[in-house]
Formats: sequence, structure tokens, C-alpha cells
Amino acid sequence: MNRTLSVPGLAYGGDYNPEQWPEEVWAEDMRLMREAGVNLVSVGIFSWALLEPSEGVYDFSRLDKVLDLLHDNGIAADLATPTAAPPAWFFRAHPEALPTDRDGRTLSYGSRQTFCPSSPAYREAALRIARAVAERYADHPAVVMWHVHNEYGCHNAACYCDTSAAAFRRWLRARYGDDLAALNDAWGTTFWSQWYYDWDEVLPPRATGAVPNPAHQLDWRRFCSDELLSLYTAERDVLRAAAPSVPATTNFMVMPTFDALDYWRWAPELDIVSNDHYLMSTDPESEIDIALSGDVVRSLAGGPWLLMEHSTGAVNWQPVNRAKGPGELRRNALAHVARGADGVAYFQWRAAKAGAEQWHSAMLPHAGTDSRIWQDVVRLGADLKALAEVRGSTGTAEVAVVWDWDARWALELPSQPSGELRFLELVRSWYEPLWRSGVAVDFVRPDADLSAYRLVLAPSLYLVGDAGAANLAAFAEGGGTLAVGFHSGAVDENCHVRLGGYPGAFRDVLGVRSDEPFPLLPGAPVGLSGAVPEGATGTLWSERLRLEGAEAVASFADGPLAGVPAVTRHGYGAGAAWYLATLPDPATLAAVLDRVRTEAGVEPVRSAPAGVEVVRRRGPEADYLFVIDHTGRGASVPVAADATELLTGKETPGSVTVAPGDVAVVREPRGR
Repeated sequence: MNRTLSVPGLAYGGDYNPEQWPEEVWAEDMRLMREAGVNLVSVGIFSWALLEPSEGVYDFSRLDKVLDLLHDNGIAADLATPTAAPPAWFFRAHPEALPTDRDGRTLSYGSRQTFCPSSPAYREAALRIARAVAERYADHPAVVMWHVHNEYGCHNAACYCDTSAAAFRRWLRARYGDDLAALNDAWGTTFWSQWYYDWDEVLPPRATGAVPNPAHQLDWRRFCSDELLSLYTAERDVLRAAAPSVPATTNFMVMPTFDALDYWRWAPELDIVSNDHYLMSTDPESEIDIALSGDVVRSLAGGPWLLMEHSTGAVNWQPVNRAKGPGELRRNALAHVARGADGVAYFQWRAAKAGAEQWHSAMLPHAGTDSRIWQDVVRLGADLKALAEVRGSTGTAEVAVVWDWDARWALELPSQPSGELRFLELVRSWYEPLWRSGVAVDFVRPDADLSAYRLVLAPSLYLVGDAGAANLAAFAEGGGTLAVGFHSGAVDENCHVRLGGYPGAFRDVLGVRSDEPFPLLPGAPVGLSGAVPEGATGTLWSERLRLEGAEAVASFADGPLAGVPAVTRHGYGAGAAWYLATLPDPATLAAVLDRVRTEAGVEPVRSAPAGVEVVRRRGPEADYLFVIDHTGRGASVPVAADATELLTGKETPGSVTVAPGDVAVVREPRGR
């Protein structure tokens, strides 16, 4: 966190929407929040229609009462600008502000985020209500943080209307120095007669008869992210002008279903980085996704962060919404804390009885306090109070995984050699063995400072700029260990293929060259031989690879490239660079990465049985080990002789035992 959140210990709470309930319910809310240990709630997120019933006419009476009530009960407010859901009167006055999809259809209001991000009318109205909220509550003692908007880009990451087209052209002119020839060159518009002679000819990548230009689509994704970011910074600046000392945030969505925004560009603009994370019902090991997401968000924040939303049980927006099993609410929440969250919040406090999210779980469910969820919520509140001293500590890692939104967007554009490639799936496939081994991981940009790491992994870096490629090569040359996944380095920042053979930007550092990819069909793996487990296979990808200084660690055993290297190692300068020209089966990939990390001198955080997650947060005077049992069998883990388990307050000299499906948090004083 870049600025301090004025809440003692770890924050705990959720979205509070008292406007959905009669006032006589509010007193019960306060009593139950105190019982649960709630100390922070987000307020006003979707209240625009009530706060501004008509243009320029405000009614703050309800919000005044709510904030006063929260303060009287010792509960802090994360006060929102309500701009994620403009009221119906706004769209009646400004129908041109409605969004248009890529097929040219204008969408109607009637839900949330139904606005064009480039609409001048929307921006004006959003800043007006943000200013009114800020000026009224800048000095309110309950307000400790501004919650700007809500989940930017969740439903309107892109609008294809004429207003958006004009904004896109302005963005392009700034990017290319008002030089249309530079844009034509960057987009390769000599292909298919796409050359532009006038800026007004440039449009968003709307629905067309064939495949759109990949560089055009990539710049569009960049523009859409930047356009929403400009809305955030505009509101944030209004809030800062009124209350310079109150930090501002907005909730990221680092989770499998969302990839619309480049959070590397967003994170420096937030005073406190926060994230929303929800489990996918189809993921049988969602604990891995929690860990991956938490590590990404901690890396974006450069330290502790805030979990703004997750769920106590089932959500309401998946085909089948799985409820959480016994102990899962607690394991999920404390796993986020283990990965750097200095606060845990939910959507929402009280389950709604009406509206689109009426079947979404909450801290106080429809069944009330006579429910397992409520019992778990109260217990978690006590846990977080016991962990107050963990606040401000952070994770440390010797392994970095390269994560880049440009590379993600470019990889998943149409007309790739294989449409089966998915950035997040490839990254998770490499992350998972590290998670199972208990190895701490940071995520980095390609051009980040890598001096703190022994090992850098680039599972999927299809697009990379010259500076990023040079940075990764210099890391290996300087003594680090680099491992790169297939189809990386293939194109530059404009999606232009790097000529001379694959893997493009990484040929020299990897000591290999390929002249042709051979993507593998789904369900058609090829065998691997060499220094890999017996029965090893590769999926998704193969390529005709030849050695140019590297050595073959494993080769394709059959298929069209039998005998061709599949996994290679290249001594480079004082370090080494590995290349995986296929996606090995999970056991083989784990074996390869285990060899790579051992060579790099990277050890797990702590020895633990399989299925027991051990994560370390480091404070100024102590380390904090989070031990989470995912096996349902329990386990013992070695700890320091002077260690204390914080959730029970008991000393645990030499080892800590975690009960089946439970969590232990151990303080190990520094200097042992």
C-alpha cells in the first residue's frame, strides 16, 4: 500500500447497501457488524439514483445517517463514488452516452456500467456527483478511504460508437506523434489494402467480414484500458482536491474471467491497490487460483494490498454456483491474507432479497444468524483480530514470473498458429508446480528490475519489446537462470513477426533456432524422451528446433518431429537459459521446473507435506508463516524453536500442527 488505511489491525467487512433495506434494519446491522468484528464497509457504490434524483439535485439525507451511524459504532467507511451505475434520468437526457457493441447495436440502460467510457456527458455527470460526494464528506470522521467507481471495465470495457472512434483516433495521434505514416507502418496496413490516408478513416475494430488487423486490435485493447484509466484518474483527482489526506482506490479484478485492463499501468495511480476475486465453480483446485491472483496483486502493489470483494459462499453469475464446503470460507480468506492482503472484505454484508444479485452469498445470509456462514464470518473476524500484527508485512521471493497484458492480448487474437493457446492457462501450468513445491513467487513486467531474483520464468511471452527482451537476456548473462516457454518472443510491440526464425527475440539467449511451428491437435500429445520421467508427453505445441549453442535436455520421441529437441539448456554468460518447445504433461513440467529451480538455488519457504500450503510474510521483527491444509488430513510443519501460533496464542516450539482443513499462522521472531 502506498498510503495508510486508517483502520486498526487488518480490515474486515464488505459492501454495505443499507438503501436496500428499511431504516429499522440498520440498527441490527450495526449490532451484528460489531459481533462479527467488522471495522470497514464500502458504502454508496450503486446509490447514484438516490443521491442525485435529478440532474444537479442532491439528497444526502440517507447517506448522512448511514455514515453517522457507522462512526457511532466504530466502523470506518470506504465511501464510493456511485458512478458505475448511472440513473435512468441520465440516459433519458443523454441517450448518446449508451454503449455500442462491435456489431453496432446500442445497448440499453437497466443494469450497471451501461455507459460509453468516452462519452463527454457521462464524464461530466460522473465528475459532478463525485465532486458533490467529496465536498460533503471530505471531513466526515467515518470516511477513511475513497472507493472510486466499481470494477472498471467489468461490463463495458469497450464501446464501438462514433464518440469512441473519435477518442480512439485522438489516442492514436498521441501515440504515433500525429504521424499517420507511423501508424500505417506500425499496423502493417499495406496488407489487404488497409492503408489510411486520413485519420478520419480509422475506426474501432468493429465487426467485419474477415479477420481484423492484429496490430489494430492490440492498440484498441490498449486504448480501452487507458480510456477507463482516464476516468478513474479524473474522479480520483476530484476526491484528492477535496480531501488530500484520504487515500483512493478502485477494485481490480485479477481473476480468470477478466483481462480487459493493463493493471501494470493502473497500479501506480492507486493510493491503495485492491482486488476482487471470485472462485470458478469448475476449478477443482481453486486454492491455486487464489494464490496466483494474490501473488499478482501483491506484485502490482509492491507490497500489502486490500481484498475488496470475494464471497462467503456461492456467487450468482456462473452456470452452476457452487457453495463453499466446511472450512473453505476461512481457508480462502486467510490464503489471501497469506499472499499480502491487509484486509478482507466481501460482497456483500447482507444478502439482497431483490435484484440481479439476490442469490449471491453474503456475510449475513438470507437465513440470518442461524447459519453456518454466519458462524464462519464471526470466527473469521476473531481470526483477523488475532492477526493484527501481520499488517504491513509482505512476501519475499527469489522467483519471478513474467506477466504482461500486451502479451496476453496479442496471444489470444485470431489467426495464431493455434487457437488453443491461452495466456492464463499457460502461466498457471508453470505456476502450479512452484505452488505445490512451496516456492514463493513474484510477478514482473518484462522490463522490471530483476536483480532480486535467482530465477525468472516466462511461460508465455508471445509479444515482447526490445527493452524487455534485452532485460531478460541481461538477467541470464549476469548469472541468473531464465526459463522461456514456447511461442515467446515471436512478435514485437506492434505484433510484427521478428524475422530470422523463432523464438524471435530470444534466439541468442536460448541458443536455439526454429524455422517452423507444428502445433499439436487437442487430444494428440507426442512422446518426450531424454532427462524426463518415463512416459512423458508434450501437448499444444511442437516446433522444428535446432541447437545453436544449447544442449538438448529432452527431445520429441514421436510425431512429425521425432528426434528434434523439445527442452533445451544454454549456458549464457554467467547464467543459463532454458527453453520449453512444448507444454509437458504436469508431472514432467514439474520435474523440469524442479531441476531448473534447483540449479538456480531456489528453495521452498518451508518443508511441508503435499497439499499443505506454507506462505511467508516478512515483517520488520518477525516472519509470519501461514500453514493451510488442503488435504483434509492435517499435518505438522517445522517452525522455529521460539515460534508462537497467533490464532490460538500458543507457543509451538519446533513444529506446528494444523488440523484437517484448517489454518495455522506462526510468528517466528527474527534473528533465530
